[in-house]
Amino acid sequence: MENNIVLSVKCPHCGTSLIDQGKMVRNHPGIKINIVTDSNRGILWLCPVYGCFAHDSDISLAKDEVVKFFCPHCNKSLLINQMCDQCGAPMVAMNIKIGGKVNICSRNGCNNHFMVFEDPNDALGLFYDKYDNITKK
Repeated sequence: MENNIVLSVKCPHCGTSLIDQGKMVRNHPGIKINIVTDSNRGILWLCPVYGCFAHDSDISLAKDEVVKFFCPHCNKSLLINQMCDQCGAPMVAMNIKIGGKVNICSRNGCNNHFMVFEDPNDALGLFYDKYDNITKK
């Protein structure tokens, strides 16, 4: 039985979904993000399962490289004014469709991530929905 929460995320600027139905990552449609490194630019697809760090990219990413993240629709930066408390790199924020945000570190290989909910009902809704789906299996 799978206990994973699959997040549906959208751009905090334009509100457009970042889910790419055409690119699977670990059997789920990936989260598509435009990325820029010091030497290249490309596309990154993240696994939408909370706590899964699998990803795919059309460019090579060096371990510990800090990457800039941009919405593939409006091209605005997804970096926020918060630094990772584990490695010091900028954090990246995406809105969760049901409410709240998921924040991830922009350093390749750093696994710091967390969800933030302004309304506790949003968090409860996410977990009740998942629990309800598990109990129906």
